[in-house]
Amino acid sequence: MTFGKKVLELDTIDKTFGAVNALSGIQLSIRAGEVVALVGDNGAGKSTLVKIAAGVIPPDQGSILFNDEAVIFRGPMDATKAGIAVIYQDLALCDNLSVVSNLFLGREIVNGIPLAPLNEEQMEAKVLDLLQELNVGQIRDIDIKVGNLSGGQRQTIAIARSLIGEPKVVLLDEPTAALGVAQKVEVLKLIRRLADRGIGVLVISHNISEVLEVSDRVVVLRLGKVVANFETKDITSDDVVSAITGSKSFN
Repeated sequence: MTFGKKVLELDTIDKTFGAVNALSGIQLSIRAGEVVALVGDNGAGKSTLVKIAAGVIPPDQGSILFNDEAVIFRGPMDATKAGIAVIYQDLALCDNLSVVSNLFLGREIVNGIPLAPLNEEQMEAKVLDLLQELNVGQIRDIDIKVGNLSGGQRQTIAIARSLIGEPKVVLLDEPTAALGVAQKVEVLKLIRRLADRGIGVLVISHNISEVLEVSDRVVVLRLGKVVANFETKDITSDDVVSAITGSKSFN
């Protein structure tokens, strides 16, 4: 499979919390249209790495390159403006608001004059177009409150919301956690559709079978270091588990 150029690269990233070396010499890149899975045991450094990429915390050493240009994120808004969207495990949805209101929360379209009412017709049309483009058929009522949706539908809304800002990279933290089998299948299909749009995708997951199904490449962290960088087509679940546990070296 052919991918585009590197859209996000973390180059020699170090991060220390007190006496704990959370990350050491991390090298990780994501290309346009590529799904990269980031796996590792609890405490391996996955969440810390995502927080650095998302501008939540700064690295102690190393650099972040976006579209081949060095960038400094002083906060999450800098990362968002650059083109990085993050979907955390809690989804951060407002249950008492509709699908449309959740997608445009903080980015509402108004009619162009001070104190003007929201342009609900334009927002609804954009939501319908986006859901149709993502082939999301299970959400038919965009005025329904998000609190009334299933877990899989809520994950879909969180992913769709991230696309309103037209990001170049989407980071997903355990996107199928607590979902039923059928819902997991739909979310995995949606992740592949993001890549088909030319978006670089980073997925954190503990589910090895899902990782092998959805990813193009698997990066394994162990004790804050990258211990393996696999092409998914070349490996088995045993290879991933061996790298995670350290029972076999792949470097």
